[in-house]
Amino acid sequence: MVARIAAWWTRRSLRLRLSAAAGVVIAAGLAGAAVLLVAWLHTSLLRGLDQTAAQRAQVVAAALATGPLTPSLPASAEGDSVVQIVDRTGVVRAGSVNVSGEQRLFTFAPTTSGDPQAHTVRGLPLGQNGAWRAVAVPAQSTSGPLTVYVAVPADSVDRSLAQLTAALVIGVPVVVALLTGVGWLLTGRALRPVDALRAQAAEITASDLGRRLNVPPAHDELGRLAETLNELLSRLDGATRQQRQFVADAAHELRSPLSSLRTQLEVAARHPGSAKWGSLAPDLVEEAERLSRLVDDLVWLARLDARPRLRRRLVDLEEIVFAEVRRARQRTPFVIDETAVGPARVMGDGEAFARVVRNLLDNAVRHATGRIEVRLGVVVDGTGGSGSGSGAVAELAVAELAVAELAAADDGSGIAEADTLRVFDRFTRLDNARARDAGGSGLGLAIVHDIVTVHHGSVRIEDNAPGARFVVRLPA
Repeated sequence: MVARIAAWWTRRSLRLRLSAAAGVVIAAGLAGAAVLLVAWLHTSLLRGLDQTAAQRAQVVAAALATGPLTPSLPASAEGDSVVQIVDRTGVVRAGSVNVSGEQRLFTFAPTTSGDPQAHTVRGLPLGQNGAWRAVAVPAQSTSGPLTVYVAVPADSVDRSLAQLTAALVIGVPVVVALLTGVGWLLTGRALRPVDALRAQAAEITASDLGRRLNVPPAHDELGRLAETLNELLSRLDGATRQQRQFVADAAHELRSPLSSLRTQLEVAARHPGSAKWGSLAPDLVEEAERLSRLVDDLVWLARLDARPRLRRRLVDLEEIVFAEVRRARQRTPFVIDETAVGPARVMGDGEAFARVVRNLLDNAVRHATGRIEVRLGVVVDGTGGSGSGSGAVAELAVAELAVAELAAADDGSGIAEADTLRVFDRFTRLDNARARDAGGSGLGLAIVHDIVTVHHGSVRIEDNAPGARFVVRLPA
């Protein structure tokens, strides 16, 4: 039942929930204030009655000490107090006119020190048998010690509290309703810019991501929300443009090998007698391999864009390098020097690291003129400190700063400094690479960059004089 009520409540509008919450808080605050007011007024009125009774008792006690005791004592002008004088045996020696002839009405003992202690008594033979506040004061007379009792009616306190309570019972709900209504109006006014932002956002479609929301002039939470939403729209617009460009580039790259395969197969099918399959087979295999590599690259990019959870385990990077070097030697006559490859262990996905090494070697093979050099080792990053210290602390510092550095260098024409960042963009091929490319799609280095970034590493290009050197650094 509670879950159903909570589910129903969460489906209500924000304006309704805020107004209801404000109404509950206002009601609780006013109710608490009303209770405190009634309690304070009750205490204050009773204290006033107690002081009045004590003063009258002290006046009577002082009169007994200086004058004779008379059996009948005058009451107040309104007759709203009761006075009885009792001796040590409990016999009433005197009393006010309104209780003349009555037996002892009060039985509590007087206070011997400090202010008189007031008591609430009922059942006095006066009025409507309501509550009275009574005090007892000890007195001395010529006939011995006496006790003076004085009681004043508390009906005025009850009437005042009843009137105040009635006024609060009527007034508090009215004030709560008015303040809740004001809260409803103010909440609606405050949420109006939010609704305007929502309406503007609802009008933006996937084909119109260039539009932006109107930012309110006030630099408040709504203004920051609008700015954040506009930044989000800018990122979505950029991602959408990049995705569309990626699809267009992929379609363009796929069209070329597919068109070549289709043309050669159609010619062979229409003229089977003149088709020389022995001479066509290498070209068909080459186009099929190019198409396969392109599809494989697209699959890798799709996986990286989806932010997969790559397998994290210790990988011996030097074994991957040796395996990829053997593979590269099978398809190139160039010299591949691997003598500078040393042991290096990294945490990450072994298949992804193999793809990094393969793409770097493929890029080096396409641009080299006769020699390729591969290096691998663990180095200490000097940016984190001097490495001073001793014992386990120093070893821990070195372990945190150690990185595995992989470098693949060729002796080709090199890469201009202005192109060192652009070369990692997808489907980017420099002019000289485009002329000499034997099947590259411009995706290999982009895949290297994305894989290294996912593994919290970095990749940069250095001048090999001649040629270019690609340096990959990964946490060791």
